[in-house]
Amino acid sequence: MATAQTLKSKEYETIYVLRPDVDADTADKVQGRISEVISRDAGKLVKVEAWGRRKLAYPVKKHSKGVYVYVKYVGKGGLVAELERNLKLNDSVIKFQTVLLRNDVDAGTLAIDPEEVKFQRLELPPEEEEKESREKALGLADFGNDAPRSRHV
Repeated sequence: MATAQTLKSKEYETIYVLRPDVDADTADKVQGRISEVISRDAGKLVKVEAWGRRKLAYPVKKHSKGVYVYVKYVGKGGLVAELERNLKLNDSVIKFQTVLLRNDVDAGTLAIDPEEVKFQRLELPPEEEEKESREKALGLADFGNDAPRSRHV
């Protein structure tokens, strides 16, 4: 005797980090792909936020900064695996993490604000290279108490 079990939707949030040198078109393509995967797997996009370029806690793939994007969505079973598979395949994505927010979400009664799911186009200013002062490069700058001192004997 097999019973048909209806899978309840679950609410997830994924934060993914793009390379710091990513352009707006590439960021739009990544977000478009995520939206496509969510809708194809009968999920619903709830919220999208572009957090902009931020410093990473530790270097990832030789980058010290990244462009953060937050996505909140509702879906069933294999949606997260498919979404993360697509993120892994994209060269612009250097890191991502998905967290389960709630079990048993009724996707039919979920109210979604259309403004919340619009992806704001990333307009990132070109990243400024950290310039070392000429004095520091030549070793003439005052380094405080950390610099070794010569001893007179």
